Amino acid sequence: MREISAKEVETLIEDGKSLNIIDVREAKEVLVGKIPGAINIPLRLIEFRMHELDKCKEYIMVCRSGGRSGRATQFLEKQGFNVINMSGGMLAWKGKVE
Repeated sequence: MREISAKEVETLIEDGKSLNIIDVREAKEVLVGKIPGAINIPLRLIEFRMHELDKCKEYIMVCRSGGRSGRATQFLEKQGFNVINMSGGMLAWKGKVE
């Protein structure tokens, strides 16, 4: 499983890179703040909503601490998606939130 640090993601955003970020936390968790532009698909719904994702794109998976996003990353990898887990999750995120 590939991983990227929260700082690396923040730097890519600051550099103007267009990222596809999937936040797998529950909706109530996302209400306290998410990475700008991130799409919320709770982990329990990934299997049912993966048809919304494009296998030609790269996705960065995010959760609170990196565990749930790690499970989502492993699941989506097995389905043929290009995914990276953000290690440390939102607990490690120091950038802007919306």
